[in-house]
Amino acid sequence: MNLVFTGFMGTGKSKTGKIISEKLNRGFFDTDALIEEKFGLSVGDIFKKFGEVWFRRAETNIIKEVSRKDSVVISCGGGVVLNSENIVFLRQKGIIINLYASAEVIYERLRNEDNRPLLKCSAPMAEIKKLLNLRRSYYVDCDFAFNTENLTPAEVADKILNSEGVKTLLF
Repeated sequence: MNLVFTGFMGTGKSKTGKIISEKLNRGFFDTDALIEEKFGLSVGDIFKKFGEVWFRRAETNIIKEVSRKDSVVISCGGGVVLNSENIVFLRQKGIIINLYASAEVIYERLRNEDNRPLLKCSAPMAEIKKLLNLRRSYYVDCDFAFNTENLTPAEVADKILNSEGVKTLLF
């Protein structure tokens, strides 16, 4: 089974996924990084040049590719859940693990980053809250959910790997 991480930006999907892939000796794929590599542009530049709709189509194509792999760890962009087709592909061979944190924690983690196109606005905290509310019903469509507040990515990885439910499905 693949381990698939979903959740809002800043919840630790990429860092936690990378740690788990190393601990399990599995391949690691970050869908945003794959898109950037494929098009030679940052996610922010893709949003500026082509728009979010174009980005989401590219994202679905990447999801189709990586979801066919076996026994890998996949970190998905925060908006991947907005397209139910993505979740169908990811569930075929994957366990979906949602990572979450409060809007305040997410804001603190991201406030000094300038590579988050959806937060390039005059009120990023309000935007985080709005997007979290919009996506909440999508994020709950998962097999397991873990709160990442007050934990390092390594601690989140250990929490996931020591979870009886995850261990049962993996081993």
